[in-house]
Amino acid sequence: MNKPVKLTEHQRLVFDALEQAKSPQSAYALLDAVSDQGIKAPVQIYRALDKLVAAGMVHKVESLNAFIACHDRHERHWAAFTICEACGAVGEVVLTDPEALEALGSDVEGFEVHSAQVELRGLCAACSAAAAS
Repeated sequence: MNKPVKLTEHQRLVFDALEQAKSPQSAYALLDAVSDQGIKAPVQIYRALDKLVAAGMVHKVESLNAFIACHDRHERHWAAFTICEACGAVGEVVLTDPEALEALGSDVEGFEVHSAQVELRGLCAACSAAAAS
């Protein structure tokens, strides 16, 4: 299990805002959400996000340039994200075989994989049902 991470006040505010959000949030959306609580500059948000990502508490959804609170913080893991092309909903899927992704990188001589992200685009159940009706 992950060792508990001691968060600063700014990191806690950013993390709480992400946990309450209904969708992935950009750094500037997070700044808007917490600006009345003492965080005033984008650099403060980015520093907090860097620490939260490094601690495995937050994921960055690269294609959206946005962040989402990790739903399974008990173990470090690699995640895949489902992204609905209709409504924008994002779901997290824990990858159960990260070694398979690491193996893809091993095909390049001397390459060492440090991270990977998989994004699956399509329609969520609600949008798929709406499209079928």
